[in-house]
Amino acid sequence: MTSAKIEFSVEMTCDKCVQAVKSSLSNVDGIENIDVSLENGTVIVNTTLPYSLIQEKIENSGRRAVLKGYGGTEVSAVAMLGGDSGYSVGDQIRGVVRFVQAGDKCIIDGTMDGLNPGLHGLHVHECGDISKGCDSVGDHFNPHNTPHGGPGDDSTQRHSGDLGNILADKSGRATFRIVDDVLRIWDIIGRSLVVTDGADDLGKGGNQQSKIDGNSGARLTCGIIARASGLFQNTKKICACDGVTLWDERDRSVAGWKNSQGIASPSNTVCVIL
Repeated sequence: MTSAKIEFSVEMTCDKCVQAVKSSLSNVDGIENIDVSLENGTVIVNTTLPYSLIQEKIENSGRRAVLKGYGGTEVSAVAMLGGDSGYSVGDQIRGVVRFVQAGDKCIIDGTMDGLNPGLHGLHVHECGDISKGCDSVGDHFNPHNTPHGGPGDDSTQRHSGDLGNILADKSGRATFRIVDDVLRIWDIIGRSLVVTDGADDLGKGGNQQSKIDGNSGARLTCGIIARASGLFQNTKKICACDGVTLWDERDRSVAGWKNSQGIASPSNTVCVIL
């Protein structure tokens, strides 16, 4: 699988902290390399796992962590869905989805809370306009005027923005990592990402609507895709949104959103990297 480097700011004060973080990440399938710096207060992981799972592992050591950069020197982007920056029906869904271009592959890495359990369609749409919620984002991003399909199809049998389905568990959380051969980040910055209330049939439903949007139902939540920081590109210690420290912002974000099981969502600790 295609791996990516992810950089976290981690609260560490001594060598004991470093060893605790290393221990929390050791022997985890999908982690290829770990670099922990006490001096810089950073942890850099080369992994094929979703970023939220790595953050959870780090915080299981008792140290707070905030994602700082994703993807090395490659082009990176982020979409914040729901909350103050995006839109969701009834303001019940929140999540963050990150994109990084790794050669000819696009990695789509996200965590979302507040969904109904089951499959939900995930699509890039043509417009970055959420002034009317998800009604103003246009159709699926489809620069080559091809029929709707799924991520397993080639570029002549799918929209560029067709990313298939994500699966929400019984608590309403979807954690996913998709590696796509068709999407290119430089084509989607300024567009939007949408999650639907139903499953996408991937163009195999046998009717006209299937070849348009996969019969995936109403648009539940959306957010604009914006440029984001890669590794070593973010030196911020203060959140640009409201001037608080990254740790205060992290704690306030976690306290402000919990899923239906009362579990704090790591997907909201994102202010500092935009």
